[in-house]
Amino acid sequence: MALDQKQRPPNFVIEARIADAIQAHTKENKLPCAQAFAIAEALGAHYLLIGQTADALEIHLSHCQLGLFGYPSGKGWVATKLAERPTPEGLEQAIREATDQDGNLACARAWEIAAHFRIPKMQVGYVADKLGIHIAPCQLGAF
Repeated sequence: MALDQKQRPPNFVIEARIADAIQAHTKENKLPCAQAFAIAEALGAHYLLIGQTADALEIHLSHCQLGLFGYPSGKGWVATKLAERPTPEGLEQAIREATDQDGNLACARAWEIAAHFRIPKMQVGYVADKLGIHIAPCQLGAF
């Protein structure tokens, strides 16, 4: 989603400490997803606030940990060759069962599934994509 299409709460105020941390980790106007999460943890801030602040600063999120966006070759799993990895038994069923009534898999649920199966988050993103399951919402508000 383009930055100009994203909405922030009315009267959104950029917190200087968050803006400074984001700008310190931004390269070529991009903030990697993992860095956004690290900033949130370090500052005790909600993940969504980090994403909204990046949006307000017109900084793009990149390198989604689920592999969905921000990679030069498209999806992250292309470069990592995750398609060549075997799919753990039960993973597809776990993903299907974790979808909401609209058929979406929340990013946070995808992370939980990855932790449960002890696999990379990106592998969950790949399998969900292969199953035609849309991942939403993003914890950082990217989509």
